[in-house]
Amino acid sequence: MIRSHRIRLNPTPEQATCFAHAAGTRRFVFNWGLEEWKRQYEAGEKPSVLALKKQFNAIKSEQFPWVYAVTKCAVEGAFMDLAAAFKNFFEGRKAGRKVGFPKFKAKKRSREGFYLSNDKFDVSGHWLKVPKLGLVNMAEPLRFHGKILSAHITRTADWWFVSIQVEMPDLPKQVNDQAIGIDLGINRLATLSDGGVFENQKPLRSLLRQVRRLSQSLSRKKMGSRNREKARRKLARLHYRIACIRDDMLHKATTALAQQYGFIGMESLHVKGMMQNHALAQALGDAAFGRFTTFLTTKVAARGGTVQQVGRFSPSSKTCSCCGHVRDELPLSERTFVCPDCGFTLDRDWNAAINILNEALRLSASGL
Repeated sequence: MIRSHRIRLNPTPEQATCFAHAAGTRRFVFNWGLEEWKRQYEAGEKPSVLALKKQFNAIKSEQFPWVYAVTKCAVEGAFMDLAAAFKNFFEGRKAGRKVGFPKFKAKKRSREGFYLSNDKFDVSGHWLKVPKLGLVNMAEPLRFHGKILSAHITRTADWWFVSIQVEMPDLPKQVNDQAIGIDLGINRLATLSDGGVFENQKPLRSLLRQVRRLSQSLSRKKMGSRNREKARRKLARLHYRIACIRDDMLHKATTALAQQYGFIGMESLHVKGMMQNHALAQALGDAAFGRFTTFLTTKVAARGGTVQQVGRFSPSSKTCSCCGHVRDELPLSERTFVCPDCGFTLDRDWNAAINILNEALRLSASGL
């Protein structure tokens, strides 16, 4: 099992400048490789990332001597990114998916960062030893114990982070027979079939006034000015704060569910399609259903449990969990389910969660 620990760094101003130079080198090499790929392909050749890497290494001492000022891992990581981009492109096209051709990385639109191989850095307590840079302070020591595979240093807002990948033994499989059904929603993040509820903190909505104020301030600043850069950083820090609040909420909810239940049924929602509803897009994005599903599936699988997906067209909200009667209409404004056949009354989301659990158990028993 490979786990990653993301730690905030506290570099000196000189070290932060070196990080920016390494990230810029990675971006330049990626763009050089992509441009050379296009040129060779248009000339009728058959380019490959490995050949491009050899070509760059042969000319870098004469044409790009400044790359030696940073770790060579920045160059290697750029070609790794280029290889992954073309792999995703070709495999996606082969599978029939709509995948765009790799694009050039822009300084203001791409995420700054670079790669470090496991033999080029060292971790000891609160310190990270980076090639050609020395010791960089970490906000906390590495939590995981195992074989260190690699690291990525990235920048988010005004802060630098290191993400260290560690190979660890698999978690012991914890046999848990308890089953639960989950209905995801906007008013409440998740309603369980046993009546439990995880509230939706709505971090974006709670801080939306500040986002709008800082966005307006940014739009009024002159392009290229220092004040505009200050406003951009303020807005970036606020968005990062919102993302941290959301991830904290999702991690706590999914960890609690994975630890308590061994079988979980939930709907296979088409989040991208749901986001096309402009009236609900902001609320849906704030709840992050896709991220919740990814976290839960990964954590449950690591503990030996099962997440059974139920088809999104299953009428879980319209079906009575008592008698099975399916209603023709159920508007969103109706928050209490009332069965016209047997008179059963229950909270709308709770009723849906029970139906999701029953359908998930049926699908699991039938092997579908």
